[in-house]
Amino acid sequence: MRLFTAVTLGADIEARVTTAMKPLRSLASHARFVRVEGLHLTLVFLGEVESARLPAIREALASVGPRHAPFTVSVGGGGTFGSPTHPRVLWADVQGDTAALKALQADTAEQLRPLGFEPDFHEYAPHLTLARSKESRGEPAFLKCVEALKDQKLGEGRVDRLILFESQGPQYLSVAEVPLSRVG
Repeated sequence: MRLFTAVTLGADIEARVTTAMKPLRSLASHARFVRVEGLHLTLVFLGEVESARLPAIREALASVGPRHAPFTVSVGGGGTFGSPTHPRVLWADVQGDTAALKALQADTAEQLRPLGFEPDFHEYAPHLTLARSKESRGEPAFLKCVEALKDQKLGEGRVDRLILFESQGPQYLSVAEVPLSRVG
């Protein structure tokens, strides 16, 4: 099973992103846009994992929730990853309590490390992926999308749980949820 840990941002942001993506789809008609019902902020990507390892992963993640209080992030604006002229990924910027989000990501990564899972990046950069290029050379039209997103406010979302997802193609199924339960 292909697994990753993430947080979701709620129906308000999903609705606003749906509206915002309509004109972006026409600007970058050759891109592969994410399914709005699958919007999430990835914390740690685990990759292909044998189902026999699930109990140990669940146990490691269960210890994270009590150390973190729920928090709020907002989404707006945008940017790209990849070449400055032919970017491969279009994303919306995550703002608000990013310190709490980064702390949750770091704690999640630290709990999974003894199980052999290493984060696939050096420093966590919170972002909400909106689209990926279908072409290996990138998608120049993403630059127009970034301009269209520049002044967009896509809402606020309350993060109150850590979720272990299984990726089944374009669908993400929740395998475990850990409430963020620290008070104060």
